[in-house]
Amino acid sequence: MAQSTNDVCPTAIRMAAVRLSEKLLPSLTRLEKAFAAKAKEFDDIIKSGRTHMQDAVPIRLGQEFGAYALNVRKHRERLEKAADSNKELGIGGTAVGTGLNAHPKFRPMMVKELSQELKIEFRIADDYFEAMQSLRPFTEISGGLRDLAQDLIRIANDLRLFSSGPKTGLAEISLPAVQPGSSIMPGKVNPVMAEMLNMVCFQVIGCDLTVLLSAQAGQMELNVMMTVVAFNLLHELEIMRNAIDAFVKFCVEGISANRERCREYAEGSMSIVTVLNPHIGYAKAAEIAKEYLQSGKSIKEIVLEKGLMYKEKIEQIFNLRGMTEPGIH
Repeated sequence: MAQSTNDVCPTAIRMAAVRLSEKLLPSLTRLEKAFAAKAKEFDDIIKSGRTHMQDAVPIRLGQEFGAYALNVRKHRERLEKAADSNKELGIGGTAVGTGLNAHPKFRPMMVKELSQELKIEFRIADDYFEAMQSLRPFTEISGGLRDLAQDLIRIANDLRLFSSGPKTGLAEISLPAVQPGSSIMPGKVNPVMAEMLNMVCFQVIGCDLTVLLSAQAGQMELNVMMTVVAFNLLHELEIMRNAIDAFVKFCVEGISANRERCREYAEGSMSIVTVLNPHIGYAKAAEIAKEYLQSGKSIKEIVLEKGLMYKEKIEQIFNLRGMTEPGIH
């Protein structure tokens, strides 16, 4: 008597989204901690930074992994807020939000009962008409998953580049080998866990588009697209959690670094000439960079030959660790 599909169905979707979100959030915490552990482990490893896919000034491998950890944490915090939006239930709005045929005490009693049953603190909707008309809480979670997906794709692709090779690529890190990499090339190992994460994230982004288009397709007092929203939103939450758990266990936790290769790239990068800018100016530093590429001599040798700086000062300035910290050296 006191219920309609129009308020029961979106309430059920919200409850399911909250429960699945509560399973996803710990997975994100594990990913964050795994990246943070690697950031600490790799903090003393100096490597060449890269911008525009070209050599850039030095950076520590730990700094890159620390950025990944913080990025995951920020996405987790956003998804926590999105999940909280779904704790507001429109149950008791019946057909159009007016609550026709619902007992005056039905709304608070129903929300209290559901909260006790699921051990989640649900609350009554601020406005039952808005709760029925708008699928905003669903797009909040789905949009949060989409944004998480695009960053995880970026991070996974970084790991694929860092581990490329092992002889003809960057080979700055090694990803755990989880399976033979080729049916024809013996000994080949592929970054399959990073590739798996990419594929799942592509699927999540596709699901989010369906949720978004469905959410704007409602008319007047009801959005009849809730069925496809439920299918895609809950699918996103489930596959993202599964993918992250596997990625942490079979990839991130087992990453190792090639310290010698990283330092070789850092010392050989043309962009370390940047540290000379405050001392000899951009123009002269650019000339040295061009000569470095053409002559095969080291940057230090060129600076010394031109008499631009004493050897002691050169050694002081060209401190790779110092270049990874703020300030003028």
